[in-house]
Amino acid sequence: MSSETLQDPVEAAEKFSSAVSAIKDEISKVVVGQRDVVDQLLISLFSGGHCVLVGVPGLAKTLLIQTVAETMNLSFSRIQFTPDLMPGDITGTEVIEDDKKTGRKHFKFIKGPIFANIVLADEINRTPPKTQAALLEGMQEHKITASGQTFTLDDPFFVLATQNPIEQEGTYPLPEAQLDRFMFHIHLNYPHPDEEKQIVKQTTSAQRKRINSVLEKSQILDFQKLIREVPVPENVLDKTIKLVTQTRPKTEQSPEFVDKYLSWGAGPRASQYLILGAKTKALSDGRYNVELEDIKALATPVLRHRIVTNYAAEAEGLSTVDIINHLLDRL
Repeated sequence: MSSETLQDPVEAAEKFSSAVSAIKDEISKVVVGQRDVVDQLLISLFSGGHCVLVGVPGLAKTLLIQTVAETMNLSFSRIQFTPDLMPGDITGTEVIEDDKKTGRKHFKFIKGPIFANIVLADEINRTPPKTQAALLEGMQEHKITASGQTFTLDDPFFVLATQNPIEQEGTYPLPEAQLDRFMFHIHLNYPHPDEEKQIVKQTTSAQRKRINSVLEKSQILDFQKLIREVPVPENVLDKTIKLVTQTRPKTEQSPEFVDKYLSWGAGPRASQYLILGAKTKALSDGRYNVELEDIKALATPVLRHRIVTNYAAEAEGLSTVDIINHLLDRL
């Protein structure tokens, strides 16, 4: 599909909605349930963002993201983060090669696993900050620096970083400033017993369902451009800004409970990602306009890692999600 086919907004919205539905159908062949997680992953990918996925082992995180890559015919790589992982293990390294023609030796750069369209950064909090920074540079700049050279990463480029919430000993939690670079913070829950029954049946049989490719790179890039053209009503934009600014304690906009329970609020990236995600969600629903409900639906994954609760909130058992829900009730 060329960009010419995207000039009619209504037709473009229908095509994008059909493509997203087809992708979800393919994913559902091998991934049972987790509809909200799949929705948020696709919204982030088409918005040009990245995700942090938090969940216990064995919930098919790798299978999910690998299947997403297959449905879009994108290259995929998985990096298992460990305490001894070095930046060069991600970006790539130089090796000495013999030139068969001249007989001389020369350096050749071997690209690392970050050179893929979709990168699974498994247990990113298990590697030191220096190695985390190598991945974060690529996420932010879509380019990496290695051996004094700058290499551009292919678009689309999407990083899904996972964290294990159980074992925290010997880990290197991402600081809030680095978490802010991720569009969504998604929590993956245990499956329902009926879903788990279906999972067991699928994974213990000899058959594996074939995944069909729904989109190509050029189509994805066209859709990413289209998403930014989706209009946002002024009142929805105002409500979004109001929601985000109210998370900032000790300001004119902050309500009393925010001042009481939060240490830090969300920055401008939250507003940007809420609007961009809402545009993608609207288009995936076949609408060429953003509604306030789109903002509300994405508020939790966008804001939960951008606001910091204090001791008063912890003492009363309040989480960031509780604060977000309270703010949404006031919109």
